[in-house]
Amino acid sequence: MMKRTDRHFRWLMRLITRRTLLYTEMIPAQTIEHGKRDRFLGYDQVEHPIALQLGGDDPALLARCTRIAQEYGYDEVNLNVGCPSPRVQKGNFGACLMQTPELVAECVAAMRAVASIPITVKHRVGVDDQDEWEDLLRFVEIVAEAGCARFTVHARKAWLHGLSPKENRNVPPLRPELVYRLKQTRPDLLIEINGHIHGSRETAAHLEHVDAVMIGRAAYDDPYSFADVDQAIYGEEWTTPTREEIAREVVDYAREQVAHGARLSRICQHVMNLFAGEPGARIWRRHVTTHMVVRGATPDLLLDALELQQEAVEGVQERSVG
Repeated sequence: MMKRTDRHFRWLMRLITRRTLLYTEMIPAQTIEHGKRDRFLGYDQVEHPIALQLGGDDPALLARCTRIAQEYGYDEVNLNVGCPSPRVQKGNFGACLMQTPELVAECVAAMRAVASIPITVKHRVGVDDQDEWEDLLRFVEIVAEAGCARFTVHARKAWLHGLSPKENRNVPPLRPELVYRLKQTRPDLLIEINGHIHGSRETAAHLEHVDAVMIGRAAYDDPYSFADVDQAIYGEEWTTPTREEIAREVVDYAREQVAHGARLSRICQHVMNLFAGEPGARIWRRHVTTHMVVRGATPDLLLDALELQQEAVEGVQERSVG
């Protein structure tokens, strides 16, 4: 997710779940080719397993970027063929590429030829008027021939014109039955479902029909909803840190990162929803939002916010006892 799943947010998520595959923001291949690679590709080793998500339509360029990603140690490279934003369309990548599955297949084949790590594709169930079952199956079968390791299917179609990116995440109806049917029709393929999925219970329900589940904005809106994923989905026995423990670890992390030039506000924006659904969540969020942009602010603002949040919790408990 653009401006969301950067290295700071991924570091936060790794405190909450050790097993979930984390994705970078979608990075245009041209950016990697001509930009500051460490800025866009750098990550902390604790983030493994981690996938680089690329946007592009040039097989040779995507192959070069895939080779670079493997050199950086990424565990997977994912080609985004699902983003419908006008800006992405101008670059001729994202969801508009679903109209040319042969080109997507060329890209995947070129990427696979230079790397030993999995090459995967994220896409929609359809685009514009190409939204029938036959269109979805044709797209997947053509790309599968090129060796795509996994298909991550957003269970909504995309309208390339007439809807904003936000509307494209909500207006087209969810059609999970198409993703289930895809797995039934091609049981040999790894099929992952995406789109308006929340928590381990919904994840487990989908896993009765498909191989994997991707959760995007719900993770950003409530990162601690992943607190039971390793136990419930992966069967691991370990104790997830509490929200308070995570907040204190973020303070230490922020001090180190700011000392190396990171912007405090960029780190703080990712923890505003840490207490989502909990008493004092609004107080925490308001304090972080207000103070993270103040000149001279330090990571200690998170400790102040935590103290206010805990006072709110104590107040609720006192009223409950009374």
